[in-house]
Amino acid sequence: MNSQTEKAQAAARATAGLSDEHQRILRVVAAVRAECGRVEKGSAPDQEFFRKALDFIKNYADKFHHAKEEDILFPELGKPEVQMHCDPRQVMLLEHEQGRSFARCLEAALKDGRPAELTESARGYCDVLEEHIYKEDNILYPMAEEALGPERRADIKERFAAVDKKFAAAVAPLVAFADGLSGLQAAA
Repeated sequence: MNSQTEKAQAAARATAGLSDEHQRILRVVAAVRAECGRVEKGSAPDQEFFRKALDFIKNYADKFHHAKEEDILFPELGKPEVQMHCDPRQVMLLEHEQGRSFARCLEAALKDGRPAELTESARGYCDVLEEHIYKEDNILYPMAEEALGPERRADIKERFAAVDKKFAAAVAPLVAFADGLSGLQAAA
């Protein structure tokens, strides 16, 4: 298969945008890990970075991205006519909650000036999200694409596009934050 055909097929997937959002989330996760490494070596936490990372986590990864999954994709996958060989939605929802819990702990530790708890919570969040994203991109989304059929996929893509449009202004600074992270920050 040539790259043009592969690109066209990827663009036709209902979950393509979600996978693209995952890449942005993983860029922030990598930067959070790098900052944790600096803190664990004795540096003071970069308060501004962690505040921006938390804003991204809470408002982009959770309220924007996870909401698309929880409010649009997962309900569609739960319809009786959508047949998958298993139903991983409950595990995905549990992992969303685990991420939220780590984010709350991270926020409290940052506010209270507890660097050890901050890095522990941040690393916990990163671990959950990396594994979660892997499962969605490599297991759930391919299963969903196969089970949904072309009409449902087109409908889901339209609904995702409506969410994107509705929240474009609100997520723009979060996207800018993530996209502004240098590869050096993320890899450090």
